[in-house]
Amino acid sequence: MIIGLRNKIRINYALLGKIMTIEEYILAHIEPEPELLRQLNRQTHQKIINPRMLSGHLQGRILKMLTQMCQARTILELGTFTGYSALCFAEGLPDDGVLHTVEENDELEDFARDFFHRSEYGHKIVQHIGKALDVIQTLDCEFDLVFLDADKREYTDYYRAVFDKLKAGGYLLADNTLWDGKVLHTPDPRDAQTIALQAFNNLVATDPRVETVILPLRDGLTVIRKK
Repeated sequence: MIIGLRNKIRINYALLGKIMTIEEYILAHIEPEPELLRQLNRQTHQKIINPRMLSGHLQGRILKMLTQMCQARTILELGTFTGYSALCFAEGLPDDGVLHTVEENDELEDFARDFFHRSEYGHKIVQHIGKALDVIQTLDCEFDLVFLDADKREYTDYYRAVFDKLKAGGYLLADNTLWDGKVLHTPDPRDAQTIALQAFNNLVATDPRVETVILPLRDGLTVIRKK
């Protein structure tokens, strides 16, 4: 029995090593991480609680490319955190494009703003501090792209609040929709985040107004196209 357990442990370590090698290979064969974003990544890990919330190199390059692919000119981001994803979106926007990014935690405001000011793309970013649902109501514009990455318990409310502000043919991206695989199982009744993400995933999967795919990127990235 002990030998069997040891064999399982060896297999798990082998799989982990293979996964890490694949990730390293991917990062070595995509667009390099810009120096300012590399510094932002490093300082987030050094100074900020829960640095894993940062998008990072691979997802950041995907967000930039998706912005360019859908030729977005106006973007709404819910959940700025330290500003990594905001800078990636801004990089993909045309020079006269605008990104509205919303963060509830005012303790992160100055940290993100410093990097926005240091970036050549910072002039495209409008920073908002407050509850996402409140800020959405103040924005009188139509968006080409919306990114949900704030309170997971409110994803369904965000979706409903922004839907009419998203143009026909526009895209909505929702991060963390696989939630470490927790969405696969019946959650603890006290696990409000998993319950909310399951409800959100079910909602968009059955909404006839949209087309939806889930990418198994990091913790799950849902791509939703409004018909």
